[in-house]
Amino acid sequence: YGPTETTIWSSVARLDAVGERVPLGEPIANTDLSVRAPGGQVAPRQVEGELWIAGAGVSRGYWRRPELTAERFVERDGQRWYRTGDLVRMQRDGALDFLGRTDNQVKVRGHRIELGEIEAVIAESGTVRQVAVKMAEFGENDVRLLAYVTPGDTPPSERDLRARLADKLPEFMRPSQIVILERMPMTPNGKIDRKAL
Repeated sequence: YGPTETTIWSSVARLDAVGERVPLGEPIANTDLSVRAPGGQVAPRQVEGELWIAGAGVSRGYWRRPELTAERFVERDGQRWYRTGDLVRMQRDGALDFLGRTDNQVKVRGHRIELGEIEAVIAESGTVRQVAVKMAEFGENDVRLLAYVTPGDTPPSERDLRARLADKLPEFMRPSQIVILERMPMTPNGKIDRKAL
């Protein structure tokens, strides 16, 4: 396991069989792994949190992206840490389990995609009130992006939205389907309920 920002490899695990758990294994030499709560405190074992990585493999940041570098690379406990955005849990035996993402980043056909970037392009059309993009699996090796929109004052045209997406985004970031809904499912705290889509 390892993100590009930590020179690809950060931990290794021996997998004799593939099961329900996705273990990340033990850190490689000169690497520290830490599970952190949203405020940056170390999370207790068996409590999910964001995986932070420190050590010799951590890069200096993003080329010409100081704001993103400041967000993802932090100094804590006398070390430089990379906040991966990966949601993990440390088991009692010290093994790390991968649980998903803390943000809306997904991986489709080898490309890391921020769903918010796609949503922003659709929202700029001026014809949608709300938009949510999610990744869906339709079968083995068949992962697609789906866009859900609710109409604004002027009803959106799927054709116009597709033309806008084609003009602004590469093919791998374009949703395969655009679904127009009367209203979005919402969580009790007023956010779009992506799991209900």
